[in-house]
Amino acid sequence: MRQFWSKNTMSPTVSRLGGLGLVVTVGLMLAATPALAHHPFGGEIPNNAIQGFLSGLGHPVIGLDHLAFVITAGLLAAVMGGGLMIPVGFVLASMVGTVMHLMAIDLPATELVVSASVLLFGVLLAMKQPPKTPIVAGLASLAGLFHGYAYGEAVVGAGMDAILAYLAGFAIIQMVIAVGVYWIAKQLMGKTEGSRLNLRFAGFALAGIGAAFLSSVFLG
Repeated sequence: MRQFWSKNTMSPTVSRLGGLGLVVTVGLMLAATPALAHHPFGGEIPNNAIQGFLSGLGHPVIGLDHLAFVITAGLLAAVMGGGLMIPVGFVLASMVGTVMHLMAIDLPATELVVSASVLLFGVLLAMKQPPKTPIVAGLASLAGLFHGYAYGEAVVGAGMDAILAYLAGFAIIQMVIAVGVYWIAKQLMGKTEGSRLNLRFAGFALAGIGAAFLSSVFLG
């Protein structure tokens, strides 16, 4: 028994990572709010390009359901391979989703789909053998349309300069977050034993966050 534990205990780095992940997860779950309620300027429409850009930077971070999805997309990209296909597909589609909103092209049950996408991608991360990367990238792109549609609510009625800056802002911040998560996960997977299993546990935690958001949609 003593020999078993000496060979299989987690390294301090992995243990600390697990503790940090737990704290972040609990914080996200406590802050779970409906997907369309996030406005960096308190509901005020941005009046110029600077405000639009800052609003775009803030929206995916203030919207914790969006943030959870972007983090999960980065982790999945690191685990599954295929480079950044998954987060790139999501980000590009989110820009299209925002444009659809501004063009008054309706997407049904946006809040429901956004919350369900966090749950689904958490489950995919937790799976020992998730679907192939192109399939997950396609699902990420589909989710991106709905996340982007939700983003679009913050700039309905804004000028074109504010809208373009808003698109640039949320595209940049999402890619920065996804690439950062991807790089950190890759580094950990290359240096620490058991890190892949820890990422699967993170998937269960993120799925729980998705379930919390989903329940908030149904319970109002």
